[in-house]
Amino acid sequence: MNSPILAFEQPRPAHMQGRQVSFGRHLIESGQIAPWQLFHAFDRQHSCDATLSEILVSKGWIRDEHLMQALSLHYTAQLVDLDREPPNPDLSDLLPPEICLKHNILPWRTVGGILVVVTGRPERFEALRHTLPARFQTAILAICDESAIVDHLARTRRIHLTNLAETRVASIYSCRNWEQTRRGTHRLGLALLTAFVVALVSFPAWVLAVLTLWAALSLFAVSVMKVAAFASYLRNPIDSNLTPRNPSVLPRISVMVPLFREKEIAQALVARLSRLTYPKALLDVLLVLEEHDDLTKETIARTSLPNWMRVVEVPAGSGLTTKPRALNYALDQCRGDIVGIWDAEDAPAPNQLEMVAAQFAKSPPKVVCLQGILDFYNPRTNWLSRCFTIEYATWFRCILPGPARLGFALPLGGTTLFIRRDAIEELGGWDAHNVTEDADLGIRLARHGYRTEMLPSVTLEEANCTTLAWIRQRSRWLKGYIITYLVHMRDPRLIWSELGLTGFLGMQLVFLCTLSQFLLAPLLWAFGGQMAGLPYPGQMLFSDEYLVWVITALLASGIINIVISAASVHGQNRTALLPYVLTLPIYFTLACAAGYKALFELLKDPYYWDKTDHGKTKEGTSAHHSGVDVLFKSGDEGL
Repeated sequence: MNSPILAFEQPRPAHMQGRQVSFGRHLIESGQIAPWQLFHAFDRQHSCDATLSEILVSKGWIRDEHLMQALSLHYTAQLVDLDREPPNPDLSDLLPPEICLKHNILPWRTVGGILVVVTGRPERFEALRHTLPARFQTAILAICDESAIVDHLARTRRIHLTNLAETRVASIYSCRNWEQTRRGTHRLGLALLTAFVVALVSFPAWVLAVLTLWAALSLFAVSVMKVAAFASYLRNPIDSNLTPRNPSVLPRISVMVPLFREKEIAQALVARLSRLTYPKALLDVLLVLEEHDDLTKETIARTSLPNWMRVVEVPAGSGLTTKPRALNYALDQCRGDIVGIWDAEDAPAPNQLEMVAAQFAKSPPKVVCLQGILDFYNPRTNWLSRCFTIEYATWFRCILPGPARLGFALPLGGTTLFIRRDAIEELGGWDAHNVTEDADLGIRLARHGYRTEMLPSVTLEEANCTTLAWIRQRSRWLKGYIITYLVHMRDPRLIWSELGLTGFLGMQLVFLCTLSQFLLAPLLWAFGGQMAGLPYPGQMLFSDEYLVWVITALLASGIINIVISAASVHGQNRTALLPYVLTLPIYFTLACAAGYKALFELLKDPYYWDKTDHGKTKEGTSAHHSGVDVLFKSGDEGL
């Protein structure tokens, strides 16, 4: 189901050379810029999808107020102050507010029956005009600051925009209607729990035996997937030291950075993103804040932001406060044809956006999403951060690339994710009610026939290194996995037809079998206790040969995990992590606790977003910590 914002065609900006030259000459004659600056800007336009104004502003060669005056004179267009001269409210329904935000245009007044349209991007308006309704074909142009249009729409169309942010995804793909059926969900959950307890009391051995058998089968399936993925990795490992070949014309890229209750991270974030080498005229970073988050707003207010970074304030709506809701609200304010996501504590590789542009340029049209490699810059904080680092390395470097090459529906990471704008708009953005919007997005992309590829570029994050915080974060992930699985399995035949047999089975492996492993792990531990001579309640139902087979399978699975995890940190100058690979079974017991917390929250508060606090380590609050510097000075070399 298409998003409403596709009611109009997405225009491709065109460089109107004659008009640009005339405007450049005007800037020189008025003393705003020097001739060499104009020549440089024209030269950059050959390789950048940016206007002359955008290049000059990105270099700091012209101030915004001087540029607005020059544009007004050049286009013979009135300069408008929307606070003093607000738009005629009778014209507000000519365009949906999301279209107005996307293209930074606003129906303003009528003069002699002719529509006057105000915009902060006059150089792009002619390319846009023919995609708009008939009344706009003869519209007169007026000019104001871009932010004035955004502020006006945010103030006057608040209800529409907040509702859109929460309901953008079609209901068939969303979990938002669970709220309407919560009473029924509670009754069903209580009925299932009661039936389970009755069966467990009446036939304990049989219940435990069936659950153990399913746990063993799911463990076998996951192990086979890991071996296949690891074999694919060995044949074609990801090389994050590749130098990208830029396309002939670099695209504009917008990256949203959702922030919530961030006190320590702002200055470090700005410094880390300032290392990016992508042309600043094409770089559009949006810091997405919640309206009621005074802590983060005060922190940002004390931070000097570069001109390629701006703040988007998400107004409060129904009470829902989630990352995907914030992303939906900010999406229409993005300027780029490619939209990415970073988290507050992220330190992306300096050339990451060049690699994004290069990979999209060489990929077929069906590849609309790129998932980067996530790693940590604080693996030595404590035992938990070491194990977390090994887990991420195993997943993003050795496991995930395999299913990606097979075309599986991938549960994406919530950061270092880049997607073509027309694709995310077609899908309706993110499900605002799903607490793992990234995993859900991966499934919806596959259901629409799109593909995701791995991006050979690393982003460093802060590893969660306190036990309770780790369990809270992991429980949110697992709760979102359960929600995502149940939402997309509402109609198994439909999703089978959309994903095909391979994709459907891959989804069961990634979601159902993985969840089973976390929730049924205690049964496998008890089964493994057979090796130590401990009794097992269902032992009388299994033959000795079967017991030996399952125990052997458990040992084999453990060895497989150890080998893959050890290989994942090999060659990253992280050999000090190798002994901790042996402690991963202990580490994953925490995930079992998180799984049962997730089940409880699924019934009690399915939309609750258990916030992960950032900036809890010295690496997290310092942009120049040695961990970040070492890795990016030596390619993909770790600590």
